[in-house]
Amino acid sequence: MSHQARKRFGQNFLIDNRVIDLIIQSINPRADQTLVEIGPGLGALTLPLLKKAGKLNVVELDRDVIPLLKKTCDGAGELIVHNVDVLEFDFNSLLTEHNKLRLIGNLPYNISTPILFKLLEYAEHIDDMFFMLQKEVVKRMAAAPDSGAYGRLSIMLQYHCKVTELFMVPPEAFDPAPKVDSAIINLQPRTPECPVSNYPLLQKLVKQAFSTRRKTIKNTLKNLCTAEQLEAAGINPALRPENISPLSYFKLTNYIDNATQEQP
Repeated sequence: MSHQARKRFGQNFLIDNRVIDLIIQSINPRADQTLVEIGPGLGALTLPLLKKAGKLNVVELDRDVIPLLKKTCDGAGELIVHNVDVLEFDFNSLLTEHNKLRLIGNLPYNISTPILFKLLEYAEHIDDMFFMLQKEVVKRMAAAPDSGAYGRLSIMLQYHCKVTELFMVPPEAFDPAPKVDSAIINLQPRTPECPVSNYPLLQKLVKQAFSTRRKTIKNTLKNLCTAEQLEAAGINPALRPENISPLSYFKLTNYIDNATQEQP
């Protein structure tokens, strides 16, 4: 049995055993944990994860790879397959009384950002996440202010998680080889450094700020706050969105929300 990688599913199958071993070592899976793999494909990570944990949930959209995946993992442990689009899957359905979730995946590059934003909705129920992604996406996730990679994804992920780049993965580690470099990243959900009082407002504010990132923050947020409010929140109105720290965005959200609530 064989399977042709499908472009519409963003499939690039990991084949490098050295990279596989490094990923498994980084995850360090145990039998007492609730492990969930997103996009297992043909089972390059699934089999070693299952051997170490004994039980594994996987979320896989491509029904044609599931028989191959089950054959690969036969006898290695309890494999529970959820044949569904990850963007429609309810991860809370996998929660147990004792465990939060540990998520693993070689995420499809074409929908990686929507998947990450969906998973943030479950952050309080997740212990940690290990993902393989396009290198440029990983750089955006971990980026600090004053860099071209810094933006909405950086701020929203760093609100919820400690973000750690682990190591790079070259194209030749996959079949078919993608045209881009990849990287492994670890996300550890945590209590926000500055909890916001109005999370939808934070989402709106950050999205609008980076919709025109070359403008000053005063101009890009002019319908949400005034220059005086920016200054009161400790932000120079002449700065561009990429020059402002995540913490400053969190504080600005609270300032705007409090000011709105105080209005008669």
